[in-house]
Amino acid sequence: PSVNVITGLIKANFPTRMAFRVASKTDSRTILDQNGADALLGMGDMLFLPPGSSGLERVHGAFVSDQDIQRVVEHLRSQGEPRYDTSVVLERGRDGDIVDDDDEDVDEKYDEAVALVSAMKTVSVSMIQRRMKIGYNRAARIIEKMERDGVVGPGDGAKPRQVLINEI
Repeated sequence: PSVNVITGLIKANFPTRMAFRVASKTDSRTILDQNGADALLGMGDMLFLPPGSSGLERVHGAFVSDQDIQRVVEHLRSQGEPRYDTSVVLERGRDGDIVDDDDEDVDEKYDEAVALVSAMKTVSVSMIQRRMKIGYNRAARIIEKMERDGVVGPGDGAKPRQVLINEI
């Protein structure tokens, strides 16, 4: 976990917290504001911070292995063809209208471009072109998708776009 992602505002709006085993004391303090999660055993072992309390409770949650999850998924797949409600996944644009991206190809370099923008804290079509060794049109489409996804702000003439995410 990162303090750029789990901000004080987010913590203030979640009075209850829980943490599974983490890699370091810093990660534990990021989640719980105290050490302890770094010393957990794993496999469902967790620390629970009830609302209004400063004392941690050590509890055991259900542990579900990757193999168990895979078996459940395979069982559900064997039950028949899924029927999706596409209205659930339709994206809404800034003006509230539904944006249908079904015909838009997902660029395999999109995630790499988002990571680059996040690290560089700046974005331009020419920077994406140079760093990723791609053409202008492809770089422009990637930046347009970043704007729709809320990664970068809207273009304003010659001014650079604002990067809206801290880290990924």
